Parts: sequence; structure tokens; C-alpha cells
Amino acid sequence: MITASDPRIGFVSLGCPQALVDSERILTQLRVEGYEIVGGYREAELVVVNTCGFIDEAVEESLQAIGEAMEENGRVVVTGCLGAKPQTILREQPRVLSVTGPQRYEEVMEAIHAHLPPRHDPHTDLVPPGGLKLTPRHYAYLKIAEGCNHTCSFCIIPSLRGKLASRPVGEVLREAQALLDTGVRELLVISQDTSAYGADSKYRPDLWQGQLLRTHVQDLARALGQLDAWVRLHCIYPYPHVDDLVDLMADGYVVPYLDVPFQHDSPKMLRAMRRPAHAENTLERIHRWRQRCPDLALRSTFIVGFPGETDEDFEALLTFLYEAQIDRAGCFRYSPVAGATANALDGAVPDRVKYERFETFMTVQAEISAARLAARVGRQVEVLIDEVDEEGAIGRTHWEAPEVDGRVFLDGLTELPEGTLLEAIITGSDEHDLWAEPTYGHL
Repeated sequence: MITASDPRIGFVSLGCPQALVDSERILTQLRVEGYEIVGGYREAELVVVNTCGFIDEAVEESLQAIGEAMEENGRVVVTGCLGAKPQTILREQPRVLSVTGPQRYEEVMEAIHAHLPPRHDPHTDLVPPGGLKLTPRHYAYLKIAEGCNHTCSFCIIPSLRGKLASRPVGEVLREAQALLDTGVRELLVISQDTSAYGADSKYRPDLWQGQLLRTHVQDLARALGQLDAWVRLHCIYPYPHVDDLVDLMADGYVVPYLDVPFQHDSPKMLRAMRRPAHAENTLERIHRWRQRCPDLALRSTFIVGFPGETDEDFEALLTFLYEAQIDRAGCFRYSPVAGATANALDGAVPDRVKYERFETFMTVQAEISAARLAARVGRQVEVLIDEVDEEGAIGRTHWEAPEVDGRVFLDGLTELPEGTLLEAIITGSDEHDLWAEPTYGHL
């Protein structure tokens, strides 16, 4: 039970799902040690800001969040990706209490202890078995590795988060089971490169429920698929063994959803970006995946306006979109990132051209998405309910990840609890979302 004497911490979490998991780990340890987590700057005795530093806009957002915390509270501990470049923070806010980089959980706790010591001994009953989560109760991110071994020319993630460091498969599965024991119904598997899971440890075997499993994405996915939850794989690079993951999707172990960051289709642009697996025949692989698993939904991200991108390169990308029929696609206008090797490339694309290409890309993708969603009208599907408001329930099928994809609206269902899994018939669609009506009740 929290008392009036418990030290009070405010927490700001920015950035990607991996940063979210970092925040969850810090929050969990804070609660283990008896700290109270509060929702406002004024109530807090100290504020932790977990930053993002991937692109310029994220840096600016992080600096603004730190500045706001300093203005409203004045006692601020900074961590996360931007913390890997402390001079950037200290130039703006020289009076912050501490700056640490990503994954520095112990250093964050040491800084908090130094400036706001715990007032009593830890009590593990302060924390639920799965730890504190910033996601709704029914889904959770499951981080399987830190860091990345790639040298993509537009990216500085390896310099921020280090080389690939995979968690042992038994440890990951134990965490997954603990999450399910708290009511989680969907596990979102994340890392910088999920396909490369275990490569750093040479796929070292680990023990799980009396079995030796390789620390390998295929073994992990099969084992997770035997638990009672949806399993969704994010950030999959198209290495050859991804074909085996698609087989697991076809067999029902993993939801039929692949998040593959293609970034472009032009071989010239992919080489300039230094993308892994850039020599793969991507269209051929996609067609083969859909033959093996016709229900497969593909999500991807792309960059337009990368240095050296010509009109012909961009037209090749649009052709790829039409032929690949990507279900969901995000697009970014290239912007330089401090420390990225792409900054030295020739052939800068004017901002006006970047914007025009972005608008064209999004128009084409909206047409593709609308057609693919319309083809699902009449299908019977499972829907996981994320929220309920005065108009009805809002959820997702196997084909949608939370926050980044579209939603399914079930009008009139105002009494369902979040996390309900039900069967429904898809009755309508637009370019982003689906509408459905329930059929046989809850699962």
C-alpha cells in the first residue's frame, strides 16, 4: 500500500515500442522499490524523461519535453536514445540532474537514488507479476533483443543502442507466460531486427519447459504460438528463413501479419541506403509468401527523397507498390540525421520534390489499402476489442497492429470490456478502417 511518505516520480516516455519497453522496466523497478508514479509535474518530486533521438523531429520533441519538465518541476533525470548524445541535452538544459543513454536501467536508478532516495525497503507485492505496463492490459510488447548489427546509411540506431544482443529464448518465453498470466491476449514481438534474433549468440540453445530450444526466431515463434495469445512479429527483414515464419502463420502459430521495413525497391537506392537483404527478389518473395499464406497482411515503411533518388527511382517504387499490394505502408520524407553516413551522399532532393513524392506515394497507397480492405467485406474474423465509447466497440483483427494500423468499428456494442475477443462479420470498409457486426459471441 502506497503511503503519503512514498517518494513521487513523474514519468515521460517518448519514442518507439522498444523505448516503451525500456520505460516499463524502469517503472517496474521504481514500484518494486516503493516509489509512487504520479501523473503531473507539480505532484512529482522528480521527473524521468525517456527520450527519442532517431530523427530531427524526435530530437526536437525530446528537448521540448525536457524543457517542459524543467520548467514545471526543475528536478529531471534524462535517459533514452537522445541521452547517448548528452551534449545535445546539456547545451539546452545544463541543470538536468543526470543524462544516460538507452538501456542504462541501473544508471537511471542510481541517479534517482542519489537525488530522491527510496524511503523504505522494497516490497515485491507493490508490483503485478508482469511488471508495470504503459499499454492496455490485454496486449503487451515483448522485446527479444537490443541493438542492431546493420549499417544503414540513414540510421544511427547502432550508435545509440549498440550491437545486437539477443535475450535467451527461455527468458523471453518466461516473460511471455508471465504476461499471459496477468490477462494479456496479444504479444507484439519487437527488436531492431527480429529476423536476426540469436545470430549474435550463434543461436545458443536454452531450456524451456524441459525442452532445449534454439535462440532463433523460428523456435521462438513456434513456442510462443503454443501459448494462448495472438503473437505478432514486428521488424522482420526478408532473410531466407522468413519463409519458415510464413509457414508458421499458415499453420496458425503466429497471426498472419508481417512488418517488413522495405524502405524502397530501386536496387540503386537500396545499395545507397545499405539495406540488409537488398539483393533479394522482393516481389518474388512476397508472391511466394502469399501462396503459402493467402491471409497474410503486409505492413512496411518507405523513404522518399533519399539522396540520389531520381524520378525513375520513384516511379519504380510506385510500380512496386502496385505489384506488391502492401496492405499498410508508412512513408517518410528523408531528412538528415546527425551522425548518419547518408549526410555525405551527393544528389540531395529538393524539399518541394520530397513533398510531391510523399503526397503521390500516400495517394497510391490509400487506393491499394482501400481495395484490399474492401475485398475483406463479408469475411468472418476474430476481433480483439481495444476500447469502448458511447458509440460502440473499437478493435482489431489479425491484420492490424495497435496504434500503427487501422481499426474495426462495431457500432452499438457499448458494454464490452476491453480485451474481449469475439467473432464478427466484416460489413464495410474505407481506405484505413473496417466495420463489423458480431456473430457468435465471445471467445
